[in-house]
This record gives sequence, C-alpha cells and structure tokens, in this order.
Amino acid sequence: MGIYDKQSIGAWVSADPYVGRGIVIGKAEDGKKAVFGYFIMGRSENSRNRVFVEKENDEVMIYPHDESKVEDPSLIIYSPIKKHENKLIVTNGDQTDTIYNFIKEGKSFEDALDTREFEPDAPNLTPRISGMLTFGESDFTYKMSILKSADAEGTACNRYTYSYPSVNGLGHFIHTYAWNADPLPTFQGEPKRVAMVADIDAFTADIWENLNAENKISLYVRYVDLETGAVENRMINKNQ
Repeated sequence: MGIYDKQSIGAWVSADPYVGRGIVIGKAEDGKKAVFGYFIMGRSENSRNRVFVEKENDEVMIYPHDESKVEDPSLIIYSPIKKHENKLIVTNGDQTDTIYNFIKEGKSFEDALDTREFEPDAPNLTPRISGMLTFGESDFTYKMSILKSADAEGTACNRYTYSYPSVNGLGHFIHTYAWNADPLPTFQGEPKRVAMVADIDAFTADIWENLNAENKISLYVRYVDLETGAVENRMINKNQ
C-alpha cells in the first residue's frame, strides 16, 4: 500500500482474529457526516460477559451481561462514550471520565491523558486508546491517542497523540493489539487510514461482519450531521 492509500474498515479488522478494542473516526465520503465507531472483543469469559447500553445525553455504558459471572469489573465496566458541549469523547476505558472532567475544567485532551497510563493487566499491559471529536460551525477536527508501555515490564509509559482535520472519505483506525498471541502485543505505528462510506448501515455491517465471530462482543457506530447536528446510531450486542 502507498502512504496515502486507505482500506475499508472491514479489511483492517478481518486481518487478525483478535485486534482487541478499536476506535475509528473520520468523515463520510459525501462530506456531510462525522463518523465514529467503537467495538470491543474478548477472549476470556470475564471479557466476553459484556453489553453496550445507551444512556441519556448520547452517552454509552458497558455493563455485565450476566452479573453472576463477573470476576474483575475494574477493566471491563466503564463508559466508553461521553459528550461535553461540542466535544465527543470515545475511549477503551475509564479514561473517558478523566478526559470529560478535564474538558469541563477548560483543560485539554492531552492534559487529561498525561495523568493516565496503560492498563495494569500484566503481562499484556493493554494500551489505553482514546479519541475526541471537536465540532465547529459546520465541520469538525479530531484527535486520537494511545498510551502504551515503554517495555515488557511496564516500567514507563509512552504517550502518542495524533491530530487530524476532517477530510471527505477519510478516517483513522486505532486498536489495542497488533495480533493474537500470548502475551498480547501492543498496537504499533500510526492509526490506520480508512475509507469512510456515507451509509451508516453499510459501515456498521462492514465492521461487525468482519470481526472474528468468536471474539467479537459489541459495536457502536454514530453518524453526526454536520449541518443540523442530528445523530444516528447503530448498536450491536452479541449477548442480546
């Protein structure tokens, strides 16, 4: 692939049976919608025992599907999507709340993530991935971040932030794991370039149908009309 080439999101997620948790953000090819998607996968019974639930104020929460099977709720139960004024936050952990609280105080996305690091789940040391869309008059910009261990022992945290203008038909995809192994290797390199389609159902299906059938758990997709602010969502839970 050339450096400016892009692939469908389905092509990216089908490349490995366990890409982990993933965030994709971009602008639909017709230039009319801001788009994001977030999905979770799991290999253990504890990780697979989850569902997305829509809440008030366009927020989403992750809850256990069967509370009797919960082993450790600390890294699997959180709010992945929150909104404050013109900013929409999506992450793979409780750093959603950290970013939200910092933004409310007039601080930045980067300020918030400077206080956080990768997850304490050795030996995987799962990275924290985050995204934030900032809406203007009739357009938006977005940022993506990954916090990952500097070494196999977890002695320090490397922090990477990427800032993007919105470009018709272009999005970026970041996920937690590079490939399926034990321990799980961390995502490497810049967020991947994705072709963003205008149809929310086609985009949702392209993700869900190409995620590994055994390991996929839940998916949430949102399209936001840049002129009217109207929101359209799609949510899929394997456990429903």
